[in-house]
Amino acid sequence: MKSLTNFYSLCGVLLLGAAMLLVGCKEQVDTSSRYVFEMETIASYLLKHDDYSEYARLLDEVKISKHSESTVMQLLSARGNYTCFAPTNQAIGQYLDSLVAKGLITAPSWEAFPTDEMRDSVMKVIVFNSIIDGGDFDYEGNSVIYETSSFPANQNEEIASPTLSDRKLSVLFGNDPDSIYINKTARISVRNRDIPAINGVIHQMEDVIAPGNDALTAVLQSYIDANRDGFQVMARLVLACGLGDTLSKIRDEAYEDLYQMGVIQNLGTHPTEGSLGYLPEHRKYGFTIFSETDQFWSQTLGKEPRDIMPEDVMNYLEGEALYPDAVRDNNYTNEKNLLNQFVTYHILPVRLPADKLVIHYNERGYDPKVGTPGVCMYDLYTSMGERRIVKIFESRESDGVYLNRFPKINNGRSENYHEKYCDADKVGVFVDRENANVESVNGIIYPIDKLLVYDEATRNNLQRQRLRWDVSSLFPEFLNNDIRGQSVTTKEHMTVGIPSDDQYKYFNDMDILRGTKFYYLLGRGKGWPNYLGDEFNVIGRYELVMRLPPVPKKGTYEFRIANSTGVSYRSMCQVYWGSDKNSLTAMGTPLDFRVNGLYRLTDAGTFPSPVGWELDTDDDDYNAEVDKKMRNNGFMKGLQLYCAGSPGSATPGRGSVYLTRRIMFTATMDPDVTYYLRLKNVLDKEDKQLYMDFIEICSKEVYDNPEEPEDIW
Repeated sequence: MKSLTNFYSLCGVLLLGAAMLLVGCKEQVDTSSRYVFEMETIASYLLKHDDYSEYARLLDEVKISKHSESTVMQLLSARGNYTCFAPTNQAIGQYLDSLVAKGLITAPSWEAFPTDEMRDSVMKVIVFNSIIDGGDFDYEGNSVIYETSSFPANQNEEIASPTLSDRKLSVLFGNDPDSIYINKTARISVRNRDIPAINGVIHQMEDVIAPGNDALTAVLQSYIDANRDGFQVMARLVLACGLGDTLSKIRDEAYEDLYQMGVIQNLGTHPTEGSLGYLPEHRKYGFTIFSETDQFWSQTLGKEPRDIMPEDVMNYLEGEALYPDAVRDNNYTNEKNLLNQFVTYHILPVRLPADKLVIHYNERGYDPKVGTPGVCMYDLYTSMGERRIVKIFESRESDGVYLNRFPKINNGRSENYHEKYCDADKVGVFVDRENANVESVNGIIYPIDKLLVYDEATRNNLQRQRLRWDVSSLFPEFLNNDIRGQSVTTKEHMTVGIPSDDQYKYFNDMDILRGTKFYYLLGRGKGWPNYLGDEFNVIGRYELVMRLPPVPKKGTYEFRIANSTGVSYRSMCQVYWGSDKNSLTAMGTPLDFRVNGLYRLTDAGTFPSPVGWELDTDDDDYNAEVDKKMRNNGFMKGLQLYCAGSPGSATPGRGSVYLTRRIMFTATMDPDVTYYLRLKNVLDKEDKQLYMDFIEICSKEVYDNPEEPEDIW
């Protein structure tokens, strides 16, 4: 009886997953204009090979959506760009055997399912998770299909486009160079892969791809229930802190309904990009947990993982004098509690797949085709619970991703921004991407090799460096909904529109007020001089209110925003800042974002700017004097860190007259206070743009350090 109950629960989730079928699929597939070549379509190839007869039958039964009579087989008969992970008859038989072993059916047969609904759900799981619809050709005219040569290079990285079930597939390479697994367990045939078709490519699968649809909470609970090795201790800690409900959230169903009904619609055509602002199809939730392993806790506490309880970890943390200001009691759900502060610092409210722990694109020395890191790169995120900074770092020398790593960097004006060395106490915490748990539909658990804490040393190290955020990293919705760092450059990804709050509040940490047209622009492949190839581009009588990330320690900070001005259609805005969201203080006079290093570009003409920008010379002392002059005028040059254009471009951001950083204001900030930034258009023109690329929050210890001036990187 228990297995039948579990199966009903499973099928309920499977049906939910099936309902997430790509909205872009046509309700009725038009096969009248298919290509006619000697090559096969995916459908005709499968039908001609007996090894796929069972899979072909399923394709012919499963509809592309509940609103359509067209089948997935018809979809694969039509023109398009499809990647098909086709399971053999044997693979499907083995999958049915696995359901028997779990007690979900009594025999490995489609007739053994208790109800037609359950059977149909399993069919949909097999079919929907086996196909990626690459959609239209990308910005450069390339078809979006995935041959094995174009799979991501690193372990557990995800293929850029989702399956028809709206799930990303991760790739794992075995010890044998020809051994490739999808989602860790589904093997691609060595002999029959990269089979070309008119409308895509086929990979024969020796196993069915059937990712679980459990939320992170259920995956954590499974470690406890099954006495499962790996993250059993962390599972108890997370649930003891009352985070189960939060980590069960998968997507915003209210947004889903309004999107499907067309109540909220795409933004109008962007005036310079010539494309609609395509709304995100979903508003998903996501989470990342960095977890000490059961082995770590067993060695540290001298107990078996099944015997380690929250109070044991609490006593250990107290014995180590960690989080000295925290409350020490057994109310673990209190954010002030010691255990809660420890646990929540391990959790980010954003799902970070292995390839996006640190975003790479156009930093110096990086080649996207190879994927090897160039200069030192990091992303900053805000933890759950009491808001604290987590730094995720990667460099060529680090040989992997680390949390809170603070190396000594070759950051002189004529150096290369690679690691020089790293002191033992600043190495940070290694993130094991290869052994990550990717079972959950809404989160990932990464093993880490040592204790992760937000201690005084971490705060001091953060205070001593310039803190830089790509603006899209400030809002979890961008990564949770596959917007940030997207490598697929089809039109839906290149110009994304976010509704204003009067239609639907999409961001937790930003208010988009009426009259604001908010676009996220992906400039990859266009040669834009943007950091990481993307930007916020806001038009109209805009007004935004953003919750800012925390600072590490109380002190004086300089707040900066990156600007690119090579055109006359940028805007002017008034900046407001403070801790009372409803009563923010105007910070100086409006900022004119039409000003670049040499010119002020307006509708009335081009005029000299007061910035004082000069191209660097061979005289570093002179270059430093130019930097001082620009700072006195409220400006800084762009970054030496990245190429002002596509990867490999010769000109660094610092060498572009169009790229500057604007010093918005200087203020005292406290880590225990939440601050907000408000940006409001002051030009009476609807077509002017607010460009936002990245922000910097820099402590006085860095920007006004007489012994070690702030570097140019």
